Amino acid sequence: MKKSLFTRFERVNTETNNRTFLPSGLNGKALDISLDDIPSRKEVRDAIPKHCFTRQTNRSLFYLSRTVVIQIFVVLIGLSIPLTKGMIPIWILYAILSGTTSMGLWVLAHECGHGAFSDNRKLETVVGYCLHSFLLVPYFSWQRSHAVHHAFTNHITDGETHVPVVISGDGKSEKKGGENEMESSLFFGKILYGFNQLFLHLILGWPAYLLLGKTGGPRYGTSNHFWPTAPFSKKLWPSIWAKKVWISDWGIGFMLLLLILWSINFGLNSMISLYLGPLIVVNIWLVIYTWLHHTDTDVPHLGASQFSYMRGAFLSIDRPYGRIFDFLHHSIGSTHAIHHIEPTVPHYHARLATRILKNKFPKVYLYNPTPIHKSLWHIATNCVAVKKDYAIDRYVWKQPYHSQS
Repeated sequence: MKKSLFTRFERVNTETNNRTFLPSGLNGKALDISLDDIPSRKEVRDAIPKHCFTRQTNRSLFYLSRTVVIQIFVVLIGLSIPLTKGMIPIWILYAILSGTTSMGLWVLAHECGHGAFSDNRKLETVVGYCLHSFLLVPYFSWQRSHAVHHAFTNHITDGETHVPVVISGDGKSEKKGGENEMESSLFFGKILYGFNQLFLHLILGWPAYLLLGKTGGPRYGTSNHFWPTAPFSKKLWPSIWAKKVWISDWGIGFMLLLLILWSINFGLNSMISLYLGPLIVVNIWLVIYTWLHHTDTDVPHLGASQFSYMRGAFLSIDRPYGRIFDFLHHSIGSTHAIHHIEPTVPHYHARLATRILKNKFPKVYLYNPTPIHKSLWHIATNCVAVKKDYAIDRYVWKQPYHSQS
């Protein structure tokens, strides 16, 4: 079986003139960018108006209040829906609605973690800690791992979240398993493989990342965002961060206690319908954003010699989420590139900064106009494994076997 699969792969690769990737809406643009094309961080900062770097506490609190008011309104709708089996389809629709609106809370907690919410650090920490604990996210643990994700965006070994498996990887610094994943893509076929990837990423992905470090960089081992010591890897939690992980757990523990009391006093069905169902949708949104904004069939991952902070940041992809989602989610998806370059820029300044980034640095700014649902399916079915281009120390997605016919 294995021999026949690789024979077929080599034959098709020859017939397609060794084209090893499928183009996306970016049309291969990211593959034409070299390290020398990337502007310095100072050049980018000089191009953006200084007021974009200012944090206005009252303005941030306004957006938080607006999101909370919207969520209260949605919850009131939920409280009017009967908890009966016949209403399960309506509760599914409610979970989609409530999870979509409450994703705005996640985004604002995310701004707190970056220092983009307020110059009042105590207020910022309290807001971020409470919001993320409410969403069962360990605040300081996530703050640390997310900072690593920003520092090493699309780095093949040191990156954090959505680091791909490598074909012929060395198994030490790179994530092995690329050959097996390519075979799986042929065994299942495009449709089944795509749905399997959507389920693994959107439903299981976020819990698996928090508990086992799945899709994290191989450098950090099997990490756990709730337990910073053995039997899990300690590499993601240096110095004081291990203590901060335990502090994060207090918020999670308190929230779990509230959920238990809710279930005891008002019924398990009430808790699942009004909280757990929407939380699953929030987690789906989170994975959609991180997956789509750092992955596409013609966006490479980088080895050490080709990597820099700015080059990794410029591999972030802005996408068209539309006015409604941008309104509810504070434009996190359509301003992701500037967020990775300057994560302390508040979301209410990010739209202007993004326009400047697009106009000032058009060669390296990445925007994929493909509709989100089409991009999601394209990535789920085609981003299977990468292979190293030794000449320039970068890792390019290979055409999956199921597309080579």
